[in-house]
Formats: sequence, C-alpha cells, structure tokens
Amino acid sequence: MLPIIAAVVALFAVCTTAPAQDYPARSVKILIPLAAGGGGDVFTRALADELQKAWGQPVSVENRPGGAQNVGARACAEAPPDGYTICVLSTEAMIYNQFSFKHLGYDPEKDFVPIINLFFNTLAFVVNASLKVTTIQEVAALAKAKPGTLSYGTFAFPAAQFVEKLKKDTGADIVRVPFRGGAEIVTALLSGTTPVAVLALSNMIPQLQSGRIKALAIVSKKRSPLFPDVPTFAQAGVGDDYSPTWFGLFAPTGTPRRVIAKIATSVTRIIAEPDFLQRVYIDRGIEPAGTSLDEFARFITHERSVAAQMVKESGLQPQ
Repeated sequence: MLPIIAAVVALFAVCTTAPAQDYPARSVKILIPLAAGGGGDVFTRALADELQKAWGQPVSVENRPGGAQNVGARACAEAPPDGYTICVLSTEAMIYNQFSFKHLGYDPEKDFVPIINLFFNTLAFVVNASLKVTTIQEVAALAKAKPGTLSYGTFAFPAAQFVEKLKKDTGADIVRVPFRGGAEIVTALLSGTTPVAVLALSNMIPQLQSGRIKALAIVSKKRSPLFPDVPTFAQAGVGDDYSPTWFGLFAPTGTPRRVIAKIATSVTRIIAEPDFLQRVYIDRGIEPAGTSLDEFARFITHERSVAAQMVKESGLQPQ
C-alpha cells in the first residue's frame, strides 16, 4: 500500500510543478475590460506582441467592454486559474467599482492575484478646440452661462469626481456621458457631441498635436515632456490631490505562484527594454510603474483605503 501512496504523491508533485516549468505550452489570452483602440488596449497589444516573441507561443488580446469595466473583470475572475488567461485591469475595476456598484459579479479583493503594475496614465482635462476656451475655469463659466448645453466624458472615477466637485463649487451645468473606452471618447470629442473630457494623453496624442483637441491641464506632479505648455492641475489653480489612474496585470486567484512569477519576470524584462520604453511609454505619454509582486499588492491595499475615503467625502452612493 505504501508504494502506491508514494507513487500517487510523486505523480501529484509532477502534475503541480510541470505547468510552471513548461509554461506556456500553448496560446495565452489577455483580457481587457475596455473597447478596442484606447490607450489601455494599445498598450496591451504591444505587450502581447513582445510576450509572444519571448514565449514562442501565440498571445492574443480579447476586449470585454461594458458595465464600467465590470463585464471584463468578471470574465477574468471566472477564467481557469492556469495562467492561460491573464488580464489587464485598471483602477476602476480593481479599486473604485466596489464603492460605486452594489453588485459587481466579482470580488476585487479575493478573485485576483496581482502580477505587476504596468503604467500610470497621465490624464488631461481636454476640450474640442471649437469651444475656444483656454482654462478649466472658462469651461465652468461657459457651462454655467449655458446650462444643459455641455457634456463631458470619462471612465476614470477620480476624474469624474473632479468634474462633479467643479460643478458643485462653480454651479456649472455639465452632464457626464458614460463611455466604454478612450477611443469612443475621442470620437465624441472630435464630433463635438461630447466636447469636454478628462482622458489619458495616450488616447489622443495626434489630435492634441494637430490642435483639434485642446488640453487645458494635466493630472500630474510635473508637466508632460510631450506637451510642456500644458499646466498641471496645481498650476492651473484647480488642486493637485487626485489619485493616479493605473493599469496592472492580474491573474485569477489560484493561478500557480511559479506561473505568476514567470509572467512577472517576462513582463519586467520587456518593459525595461529601451525600445519598448521609448515607443510604448515615452512616445505615448504614459508613466512606467513596474513594481514587484509584493509591492504591487501593498500599493493596491493602500489605494483601496484612499478610495474609500474619497468616496465617503464625495457622498457617492452605490448604484
């Protein structure tokens, strides 16, 4: 009997370690809860291309937009925890949505394993150039003078909180329009149907450079090298205590630790490459944020405590 038990134990050991040793042995899928074409999507596809080269296996990107990113996050949480479905999730899905919705369909604190923080988005308060305004204060005055005529788009909770506070402080009448991704907001900005937005620079660099969209201020401690003439929120006189918007790589809870470590090692190596750093980060106006597994986990815990306080102060009620 003992030899049989020993054989079973040995077989189990082989089965549990082999996936990590051989990973990946087949194609890998990266889920992202945003529509195609936005900044997060573009970054994810660039990362997928490099992982495919490094691993010698197909790496595909699957967009699951909808429900304020809850649809894609839930799909990630329900995926098999084997390393063959990993996910790029943002601040909203992992931090703020738990305070904004009564029912998420997933548990952001229990259903995911953090792998690495990929980047911080540099957000900008922007307008369609046809509005002919030069400051955020002028936007507020225009919205107050013409109530009900202006709308704004964003899918970042801290950005929405900023605009809602601006409305409260100034009496501006400007309506929030929900979107599934950055590319959709840019289209609405250009058409003038939603002429105001708080959006990542990475979504609209060509349009900003052409002058069709005008940036009035950025959410950052320092000016962007790409747009040095655009002031920070603090320099624009509208405060500077806004939480950063970030995108991180996650896996469903239960994914083997060795697999997580291999993914983290591969991604860390890729994002440190000078060509990738220049092409995907610097040229697109996003900030590197690579951290270790444990550092990322601690960062998320801290961000949740900050978010809880922000939501409490805003008086936001879950939908």
